[in-house]
Amino acid sequence: MAQVITNSGHDDMIAHPKFGPILASSSYDGRVLIWRSTPTTSSSNSPSTFQKVFESTLHTASVNLLAWAPHECGCLLACASSDGCISVLEFQDGSWNHVVLQGAHGLGVNSVSWAPSARPGSLVSANPDKGALRRIVSGGSDCLVKIWDWNPEHKTYHLTNTLTGHSDWVRDVSWSPTILAKSYIASASQDKTVRIWTSSPTSDPSNPVEWKSTTLTFDAVLWRVSWSLSGNVLAVSGGDNKVSLWKENLAGEWDCVKWIEE
Repeated sequence: MAQVITNSGHDDMIAHPKFGPILASSSYDGRVLIWRSTPTTSSSNSPSTFQKVFESTLHTASVNLLAWAPHECGCLLACASSDGCISVLEFQDGSWNHVVLQGAHGLGVNSVSWAPSARPGSLVSANPDKGALRRIVSGGSDCLVKIWDWNPEHKTYHLTNTLTGHSDWVRDVSWSPTILAKSYIASASQDKTVRIWTSSPTSDPSNPVEWKSTTLTFDAVLWRVSWSLSGNVLAVSGGDNKVSLWKENLAGEWDCVKWIEE
């Protein structure tokens, strides 16, 4: 049965896949709301309603996108705002705490995406990481893509990489869920390109990971990128009302495998 939340005043709503029937919503008013589903009666077949359980007012401008972290990381919600900041809300020990990355993108943050909770290659590594990793990629109106890693000592997220190449606003970023040998990040921009960033290890201890990009060129501005659950197919949507699907071939090149038109 579908449930409708009325009078929320918010346009963007996403559900959490692990920590029960909770939703997060955001809008131009700068607020982030957390909702929990509760049954109207004790009967198991009775309909449920969503009640607001938390309200965040950390931002001073539109909150453009929300992203739940992989459940292995805990109940974490990243929020991208036009005020240039990223906030990360965490539910722990019965209350909501937060970390704010001030000035993450000076002209505004348009999107955020979480990395998988395990490093690339960890499935076949003889020394896998202990515990879940917390990493975020963000895209902003400064034409930059930035990667942030959680620092447990300082209890905040530190900027570890800044990826340049776009010549207009970065509208969306998406970190592939694959944990095979490489990491993939896709970024969509108003410059009519998608860049697919691929990581590779280096011998430099000060910069252990190098990111290189492949550029896909389109005829229209681009709004969204999204990876398949397996992380090997990328969907791209743009201002021409078309969706295209892309897949990497054995030569490491990206081929369009399907166009979907409205």
